[in-house]
Amino acid sequence: MREKQLEQKLVKAVKNVGGLALKFVSPGYDGVPDRLLLFPGGKMAFVEVKAPGSKLRPLQRKRHEMLRRLGFKVHVLDDERRIAAVISGGDA
Repeated sequence: MREKQLEQKLVKAVKNVGGLALKFVSPGYDGVPDRLLLFPGGKMAFVEVKAPGSKLRPLQRKRHEMLRRLGFKVHVLDDERRIAAVISGGDA
């Protein structure tokens, strides 16, 4: 499955539970995750969508670690079967 298809499935699944899966871009600050997930009840997470088998770039790893140190959930999604875990807040 291509990255774009996987991202579309994630967006649809988040919408189905009443949330938003916003495209996250930060001009001048590369390496941030692809999507910002916002859920009812004030829950949120970041998601980097990757094609199956693709790895994070070093800068992406650094940004993910920084966000985790700040207390945010950050997921790397490279398999459609992990979408439910991302939505439930589990590790993906």
